Amino acid sequence: MTKVGIPRALLYYQFYPMWRTFFSHLGADVVVSAPTTKSVITTGSSRVVSETCLPVKVFCGHVRSLVGQCDYVFIPSVCSLEKGSHNCSKFMGLPDVIKAVVPNCPPILDPDIDLAKGKRGFYLALYHLSRPFTWNPLKVKAASEAAWQSHLTYRDLMHNQGLVPLQALAQMGLEPEPDFHEPGPATMTIAVIGHPYVLFDEYINHKLIRRLQGMGVRVVTAEMAGEEDLALSLKKLAGRAYWTFEDEIVGAGGHYLERNVDGIISVVAFGCGPDSLMIDLLQRQARKVPTKAYMSLTIDEHTAEAGLVTRLEAYVDMIRRRKNSV
Repeated sequence: MTKVGIPRALLYYQFYPMWRTFFSHLGADVVVSAPTTKSVITTGSSRVVSETCLPVKVFCGHVRSLVGQCDYVFIPSVCSLEKGSHNCSKFMGLPDVIKAVVPNCPPILDPDIDLAKGKRGFYLALYHLSRPFTWNPLKVKAASEAAWQSHLTYRDLMHNQGLVPLQALAQMGLEPEPDFHEPGPATMTIAVIGHPYVLFDEYINHKLIRRLQGMGVRVVTAEMAGEEDLALSLKKLAGRAYWTFEDEIVGAGGHYLERNVDGIISVVAFGCGPDSLMIDLLQRQARKVPTKAYMSLTIDEHTAEAGLVTRLEAYVDMIRRRKNSV
């Protein structure tokens, strides 16, 4: 059986169930790289220039770990997921970057995903993507429909049951159950916003969400909010979406600034141009809502665990004292 490798990085936490279902219905065996480790980051960092952002370094390391384990590696070039928005250049040029920096990389399945050009172009990209497995358009159509249903199930689990992606993947039998604390005895609610590849890779963020839950915090994320709510909040703050995935930061931040949460933590990767613009916009809005404690965390491969934990403890203690003084 043909094996397709999927790196556990970047868009993995948003679309993995859909990707896995699609390739499985085409008769392929899906192989996922192991969770991020120091070796993965070191390997990825050694292949690219130092100015490259941490998520891309991590991605390169994951692709390198798949060499010899699969027949193909799936690395889509995601240009846009809606009309009028643009993706970061790292997503658009990712297949070419990997071809240049990862030696002995298996053949790359690199469809161009640009929904701004309409559905026809997207369907043609899917048919070309399926060529190594089948030439039957009906089989491709059936695989596409099953993949979309899997994606909807994944989104519903996060939105309706308040699960983070790692928990939702476990519910679908795609990941082992994460060791998260139950939010029942939580004494406060904090929204943690950022891109999933930063929030849910527990190695690069030093188990941020798990640590907050251990401090008695109920954590909410963008995935738990409705897509319409995020779009409305994004429109209020930015007018329209310019960057693809902008709702993960600006939309979620604006949404939770208007909700009953005690604080908001934004987490971004150092050196990310689009994120720096979005975080600045959100910080300006947060200053207008003094009742919400706002903190911004910037991480890279040199971020120290002790320093991050100290900041989290001080932030949670500040909110706790504020609540007790009321």
